[in-house]
Amino acid sequence: MPFQRFVESGRVAVVSDGPKRGKLVSIVDVIDQTRVLVDGPTQNVPRTQLRLNQLHLTKFRLKIPHSAGTRVVRKAWNDNKIDEKWQESVWAKKIAAKEKRAQLSDFDRFKLRRARSRRNKIRTAAFLNLRKASSRDGTLYGKKKMAKGGDKPKPTKKSKPTKPQKTAPKKK
Repeated sequence: MPFQRFVESGRVAVVSDGPKRGKLVSIVDVIDQTRVLVDGPTQNVPRTQLRLNQLHLTKFRLKIPHSAGTRVVRKAWNDNKIDEKWQESVWAKKIAAKEKRAQLSDFDRFKLRRARSRRNKIRTAAFLNLRKASSRDGTLYGKKKMAKGGDKPKPTKKSKPTKPQKTAPKKK
């Protein structure tokens, strides 16, 4: 099934536009193809209508009837611990990280760049050491090098006697 999140009563959504941007709301009722009635009991969003293109649907859903009152929505919201689930979601963590990056000063960005540079140098050195070690023992490309001739020890080379070197005659 291609779609997982449907516009339905009880669906939790994030307001993406307007004065309530970033707030969590629950869809209470569908007005028509483009508008829904929403309520955000813990986010200080009063019951109001919003356009669907102002909402981003989340995976969370409350079990509430159509046109449920604010008390019913608030009780279902608190029983399902939507605020805690939202804070643990990857989506909320990305939004928080984006806001934190936007608050950085020039000096903070400089310190962050220096820390990343140091981390990358350490990581690169460790990677090169591992690659060098795996290249030596033959596991770099996933294969162990086999010694030629099986388990026989390699014969040692016999040194040849060296001949005395002839020197060129000295010029006068």
